[in-house]
Amino acid sequence: MGIRAQGMAGAFVAVADDASATWWNPAGLAHGAFANLIVEGSALQEPRVEQAPGGLAAPAWGSNSWGVSFGYPALGLSYYRLRISEIRAIEPTATTSVSRQDQGPASVLERSLVVNQWGVTVGQSLGDHVVVATTVKMLYGGLGSAVVSATGASLDSAAALSGDGQAHATLDLGAMATFGQVQLGFVLRNVAEPTFTNATDSETLTRQARVGAAFVGERVTAAFDADLARVPTALGDERHVSGGVEARFLNRRLAARGGVSVNTTGSARPAVAGGVSVGLRSSLFLDGQVTGGADEARRGWGIDLRVTF
Repeated sequence: MGIRAQGMAGAFVAVADDASATWWNPAGLAHGAFANLIVEGSALQEPRVEQAPGGLAAPAWGSNSWGVSFGYPALGLSYYRLRISEIRAIEPTATTSVSRQDQGPASVLERSLVVNQWGVTVGQSLGDHVVVATTVKMLYGGLGSAVVSATGASLDSAAALSGDGQAHATLDLGAMATFGQVQLGFVLRNVAEPTFTNATDSETLTRQARVGAAFVGERVTAAFDADLARVPTALGDERHVSGGVEARFLNRRLAARGGVSVNTTGSARPAVAGGVSVGLRSSLFLDGQVTGGADEARRGWGIDLRVTF
């Protein structure tokens, strides 16, 4: 979530100065505009080629999401809806190369997790330089899964799966320290690690820790983020470092941003992101971002409307 954040390749924990701070770092609300409203939608749909050589299904991952978030320095309210669809090999030792002698696994696991998240964000200043905050989250969703033939699996059929509704509560913790134009950020997400289950499968929203540093100037913001722990996905474990820049023009009515993210587990798999913001009116902005590169879990696009006062 967060179109500006994704346009900076995820280097946003120490920036988080709009309503998407309810997702990225709840402590960032104290440094943003007086009031901020964002309506956004994103899609990560790579790899679109879901078949390995020989016609068998390859591991694949895709998601789509939308959300509404509102924030001002003392309070944030948010709603996000996410659907994550996957194709996973059933046997961890299954080969990904297919030849006439080795036809790969006969079956794969299709999965779809749908999560509706309602959040309330509150914070507290500690002196003149540090803010700590939390987003208390109520999650409602379901996990659907099915074992299917490796020759017939697709992300579209995985997305059609549904599971029984389950409710979980958890929270995110964030901190932001500001020293002049330098900001330092920390966020710990999914503290309670909620788990969605069905009769044969389960999915845990893994605890995630991330740190960041940013230089926030009048016209340019430069930021760097790093994950502190690995996060499991259908395409393997991920732990990213990201760097991004945002430049503002025409009295902040136009902005351009870009960044690079690298997965530090296994092969580097860099992802390159870019985005723009256009002021449609004095307080209304249209934001967009596109991400490409070798990291299949990051490729995608997103847009939002942002109202700022």
